[in-house]
Amino acid sequence: MATAALLHDHEAPQRPTRWRLAALRRAPLLPLLIILLLVFTAVFANVLTPYSPVNISLPDRLKPPFWEAGGSLAHPLGTDPMGRDLLTRLIYGARISLLVGILGLLAGGGVGAAVGLIAGYAGGRVDAFLMRVTDTALSFPIILFAILLVVILGGSLPTVVCAMALVLWARFARVVRGEVLSIRERDFIAQARIIGGSPLRIILKHLLPNVLNTLVVLLSLQVGWVIIVEASLSFLGAGVPPPTPTWGSMIAEGRDYIASAWWVSLFPGLAILVTVLAFNLFGDWLRDALDPTLRQL
Repeated sequence: MATAALLHDHEAPQRPTRWRLAALRRAPLLPLLIILLLVFTAVFANVLTPYSPVNISLPDRLKPPFWEAGGSLAHPLGTDPMGRDLLTRLIYGARISLLVGILGLLAGGGVGAAVGLIAGYAGGRVDAFLMRVTDTALSFPIILFAILLVVILGGSLPTVVCAMALVLWARFARVVRGEVLSIRERDFIAQARIIGGSPLRIILKHLLPNVLNTLVVLLSLQVGWVIIVEASLSFLGAGVPPPTPTWGSMIAEGRDYIASAWWVSLFPGLAILVTVLAFNLFGDWLRDALDPTLRQL
């Protein structure tokens, strides 16, 4: 009974402390607003713009933004070489970036967390084998590996998501395994073993909740990285195939028009910059909010 009580006390949710409340007060409002706006435009892209992101209109090609001579509010950010509205393609491109980011992170984070939990708890040969596989995965050039996978399987949204997961899981496995190595030596894990807890139960009920904060922070910090990798693949022609709009492919479409139609590449590049910066700032704040050792009061 005493052992069960100790375990129950350990697992009971902690009350909010002063450092967490202070961290909430320091929440980065501008990055949060940018992320919410990005999610809103991605979800409601169909109703936010009257134009199609893929239909070609050659008479409207390379129209400048509305503040430039020859521009109009009908196309606020101008048009691309195929006459498609640039703002519309930016909005639909946000949907692709978020979709690839979320699905890739969930898949890669899930696999990596499972590998890290098993390796850290099992130890011995299992740990050594899984970590050598992880080291091998980390040693591959990320972009080259993703390009090879996309070339072999063919460019499509599921293939890009799979590529993201395969290059991400090792990062999560390494971090989670390090956390588990320190947690598994604590008294409540020994007590769980004594009362007959199976390895699966100990991993799911005791280890996973204790690494969840680290996992959430790592997920938030990797969103920007995934968006950059997806944009890089699209720029190189190994991402989601055209005519589906992606920010990376939009930059590639405008690289031959930098001098005459700078807006074609500039606005997708700014979208990537602002989005990645917003997610990185949000991830930094989340790390401070979830880790009491980083509090600054």
